[in-house]
Amino acid sequence: MFGANKGTPDFTESRIDSKKLSIGIVQARFNEPITNALALACKAELLALGVREKYIDHVVVPGALEIPVALQAMAEKSKYDALIALGCIIRGETYHFELVANESGAGVSRVALDYQVPIANAILTTENLEQAIARKTEKGRDAARVAVEMANLMEAI
Repeated sequence: MFGANKGTPDFTESRIDSKKLSIGIVQARFNEPITNALALACKAELLALGVREKYIDHVVVPGALEIPVALQAMAEKSKYDALIALGCIIRGETYHFELVANESGAGVSRVALDYQVPIANAILTTENLEQAIARKTEKGRDAARVAVEMANLMEAI
């Protein structure tokens, strides 16, 4: 289980085992075509990794700023091995982009640390719609892989 560096976990693909993992997903509805694609890719990858559909809970919130409170509610239930945050914030002409990006990211991190539950943060922050479209599928898959790997790591620690 540990790699060549003493005390360093080995993060090979063989560590990704998810048959009994319980995963919670919080998806923002704002920029829904992008967040729906993130969610589809994420769920497909979770299933491909062996997470059973009955152990995947998926909730939708209005926007990225609401993601942390839903994650916190899920974390308080202590039934999830990992959580996933899915959202899309596209830069506009005002400071609002920075506010939403910074606060949602800080909120996600705070929940992870306060509840000691891994959270894969796939809240996209892009300059434009084209960048969001280019990232939606791969980032959804990445979030699933991160959640499963971190859930296994937390179990091993």
